[in-house]
Amino acid sequence: MHPADHPQNQGIVMIVDDVPDNLALLSGALDQAGYMVLVALDGLSALERMQRLKPDIVLLDAMMPGLNGFDTCRRIKAQTELEDVPVLFMTALTESEHVLAGFEAGGIDYVTKPIHPEQVLARVAAHLRTARTLQSARQAQAPADEKQIQATLTERFQLTGREVEVLHWVSCGKTNRDIGDILGLSPRTVNKHLEHVYVKLGVETRTAAAAIAMSAGAR
Repeated sequence: MHPADHPQNQGIVMIVDDVPDNLALLSGALDQAGYMVLVALDGLSALERMQRLKPDIVLLDAMMPGLNGFDTCRRIKAQTELEDVPVLFMTALTESEHVLAGFEAGGIDYVTKPIHPEQVLARVAAHLRTARTLQSARQAQAPADEKQIQATLTERFQLTGREVEVLHWVSCGKTNRDIGDILGLSPRTVNKHLEHVYVKLGVETRTAAAAIAMSAGAR
């Protein structure tokens, strides 16, 4: 198929995995669903390709030789032009410490191996919808006084001052580690505040929480 004829309207998905069979399985399913698919066998190759074409979302294997998925994600989030790209980890490591490591690195979700393409497709679609909502909210946001935003979030959702601070930096695209450095907290403490924020806002992801924060500032 000629690139110009490719149904790219669904978005650009980058898959990073050192197992060719996983790449083939996912790229086939995503291509059929109308996504443009980019693939890389390792973290460094993925970072190089992202400089040439920015993906809308990244599916990232957690455990790869060389640069592992967690470090690859940190490098993605450290680049201003890529920090807003959602990263979904693919992992067989479901222990809480590994899941937490993924979130601390800047990931927004994870899928477990063995990979089920229909589950991955559903998660990709959901996160892309939320990311686009967030992008629209950012573009539409009028300058707002920070105290006004804090008051709105506190009144509407009963957030504490610290929870509002954490949410603000999440909406700026910062990772838990970054937020911890800014606020003088450990990443685990930041994660605990975020869990409370999710419950109060009635959301499950960083991008959904950030979209609500942005909408509060657009008033």
